[in-house]
Amino acid sequence: MHLISMTTRSESAARWNFSGTLARSLALALFVLATVQGHAQSPTAAPESSSARNLLAPAPPSTSTGPSVTTNSVTAPSGYVLSANDQVAVEVFGEDDLRTNGRLNGEGNLSLPLLGSVHLGGLTLTQATSRVTELYARDYLVNPKVNVSLVSYAKRRFTILGQVNRPGSFEMPEGSPAGIDLLEAIAMAGGYTRIAAPERITVRRHGSKGDEVLKVDGKRVARGGANNFKVVPGDTITVGESIF
Repeated sequence: MHLISMTTRSESAARWNFSGTLARSLALALFVLATVQGHAQSPTAAPESSSARNLLAPAPPSTSTGPSVTTNSVTAPSGYVLSANDQVAVEVFGEDDLRTNGRLNGEGNLSLPLLGSVHLGGLTLTQATSRVTELYARDYLVNPKVNVSLVSYAKRRFTILGQVNRPGSFEMPEGSPAGIDLLEAIAMAGGYTRIAAPERITVRRHGSKGDEVLKVDGKRVARGGANNFKVVPGDTITVGESIF
């Protein structure tokens, strides 16, 4: 009887110990799970590094500073006179809306904001600047600061015929729009042929009073015995043929 009673009590104690251990393990597991979920749902996040913010932040919108105008100019010879198809840039300082870049039309006119068509052909750059300044000051601006610069020359051509190796029409070099030496022009045409007569060169030139024909001795020019002859745009040069 005592043995049975003691066995029963031992089994009851073992079951109680097992149940208690299981309950404690379950409670611990629930505590750990709640802690992990609390951290995952916490609204407090680690501070974002400045480099990360810079990578994620949208780029600031670009701002416009007014109309884009090409201002790359060329250095014109002193006293250079503007003519049809020359490209110029007109800048009115502090007035971006009035900046202009364009070519003079066939009549030497350029369209400018507010002013309309303005004749600049036949004027030097200094004279053109004064002209535009005067027109803006007359009705629109107080003491305007204007600059007129040459962006590119109009295409200027001359023609060589007769006894040269490559007769034809040629463009004036970009750096010499107003004219080149006769010997340079002959070189551009490939030089004289074997039967050329350099002493008999004629140049037909269109002037303000009509066409004129000029006689040039290329041999004397080459020897330095005569002033070098200047070929200008529109000239037609003819190299004669030797009669021997």
